[in-house]
Amino acid sequence: MPYIRETILTTADAEGRVHIAPLGIIAEGGDWVVAPFRPSKTLDNLAATGIAVANLTDDPLIFAGCLTGRKDWPLVAIEGSPVPRLAAALSHDVLVVESVAEDEIRPRFRCRVSTSGQHAPFTGMNRARAAIVEAAILVSRLHMLPAEKIEAEIAYLNIAIEKTAGDAERQAWYWLMERVIAHLASLEA
Repeated sequence: MPYIRETILTTADAEGRVHIAPLGIIAEGGDWVVAPFRPSKTLDNLAATGIAVANLTDDPLIFAGCLTGRKDWPLVAIEGSPVPRLAAALSHDVLVVESVAEDEIRPRFRCRVSTSGQHAPFTGMNRARAAIVEAAILVSRLHMLPAEKIEAEIAYLNIAIEKTAGDAERQAWYWLMERVIAHLASLEA
């Protein structure tokens, strides 16, 4: 299995409108592969401009927010890049598309890092934050999973939330659980 780094990807369309989305990028040699699902704004933007910014952040609200309709996060311009980074990024990599492997479901954009930046220190691991990232991935796949799998995953992840969450993690969990509950209710209707 490849190494996948969970990021918040910023992309922009040809007119400069920024899109923010959580996306795991895949290590391949010295490059990163961005493989967004069809259809998606990230895919459209990468095809249009060939540039993305991989934002590394430990802010659980951004991961949860992007999956629950909260996509208005402060941005900061990057010198020499038409795509900005998140203000909350601990670090970032500007990715430039080198090649594209077309696919009906998930085209693979092979990217090289053109520039990087460090902005804030990483202050350590937290189980609740890791659970938020896992729950965000789960929420992005609700339409593909049976209710029993969703409920089992949430029950397990909730242990970390109950034991180690701070205010931001509890808020992020609440946003994600709103989506999960609405999805499960729709299955019963």
